[in-house]
Amino acid sequence: MTRVANQAEPTRVVILGGGFGGLHAAQSLRNAPVQVTLIDRANYHLFQPLLYQVATGSLSPANIAAPLRSVLRRQKNVTVLQAEVTDFDLDAKRVLLREGDSLPYDVLIVAAGATHSYFGHNEWEGLAPGLKTIEDATQIRADVLSAFERAERTDDPVARARLLTFVVVGGGPTGVELAGALSELSRHALKNDFRRIESESARIVLIDAGDRVLSGFAEELSAKAAGFLDRLDVSVRTGWLVTEITPTEVTIRHGEQTETLATETVLWAAGVLASPLANRLADATGLTVDRAGRLAVTPTLHLPGHEDIFVIGDMASCAGEAGRPLPGVAPVAIQQGQYAAKTIRRRLAAAAAGSIAKPFRYRDYGSMATVGRSAAVASIGGYHFAGYVAWLIWLFVHLMQLVSFQNRLLVLFQWAWNYVTHGRSARLITGNRHAETPAE
Repeated sequence: MTRVANQAEPTRVVILGGGFGGLHAAQSLRNAPVQVTLIDRANYHLFQPLLYQVATGSLSPANIAAPLRSVLRRQKNVTVLQAEVTDFDLDAKRVLLREGDSLPYDVLIVAAGATHSYFGHNEWEGLAPGLKTIEDATQIRADVLSAFERAERTDDPVARARLLTFVVVGGGPTGVELAGALSELSRHALKNDFRRIESESARIVLIDAGDRVLSGFAEELSAKAAGFLDRLDVSVRTGWLVTEITPTEVTIRHGEQTETLATETVLWAAGVLASPLANRLADATGLTVDRAGRLAVTPTLHLPGHEDIFVIGDMASCAGEAGRPLPGVAPVAIQQGQYAAKTIRRRLAAAAAGSIAKPFRYRDYGSMATVGRSAAVASIGGYHFAGYVAWLIWLFVHLMQLVSFQNRLLVLFQWAWNYVTHGRSARLITGNRHAETPAE
């Protein structure tokens, strides 16, 4: 870290990414003798855990996103830039921007997140959208709602059945939550909206290659979640692997058994891949990335041989106490962002670049997933909860994690209204690629 000895010039900290890790790193540097520049391609912080509710019409995008400039407006040592970083010049200690200019740094915190992983089948991306951005969510919402609209128009029972079949690939929290929300959308919110079809006849299929849904949870909670899905008439197909996706079919395999599902709406929640910036950084440092595109970091979250570069969140392969890489979830990114900021503060206070920092230690306060109305599972402090109590815990935790007080009020009101009415007020079809493609 440079500029430590000369406090007349603040240490320049550049943070790439305004997600959970990057934003909490910036906020944790409040009042520190540094000049922070936060760079993100979007001008807002997005609360990704609730994206599935945008995709299924429960919430609007503005409910779960807050402008970064607004969030950080009172922090005078932070500058926010909307830009895209394309490469690194480590010798000159600069990040290169798509616009052609560059930005110098003394300390770099890379928290650019992750995108979808199709496990070598990138051709599926256009047929099975994932759920990482607002654009993803609004496109999925349009695809789902348009499937019902097109089913209403067709007289062909085969085409109608295909349009009313929705396949979710991936049995983790996102896939489970998405499948449950789709079922509630079709069975309640849309129930009286159509004249020629019965929306509640929609078929929701959840596919996962593992032996149970929510494999990261205790077996009893996985079983509870599977039971909740069954109550919602979601067909859970564990142990099945997707082998092919076309515009009208999904082929799955279980051992030697193969099955084809006729559908035009496939939603991908099966895997993530670190931001392409990880590869750029690997090339610049001579390091390599793992199968998930992540960079291995030291116990203090630095790149080996580069103590001025922190990598956190979904881009970092950081071993936990069990020796396995920590999961790519919001609490990990938040704690890593806070740790990186604390390490910078300690170095500045010690006025020595080589000051020793304690290794990062993740404190796992628990995990939770909601399956539907009044149905969730949660593991907190060794205690397991399922059903209504877990659902209330899930509501409270997610509500309090929204960074904007205004968003908390809006989401609380919308959730209360949805609970009372079973409604989904944000059922808008925008930017739909199927809009001009009637069913045959």
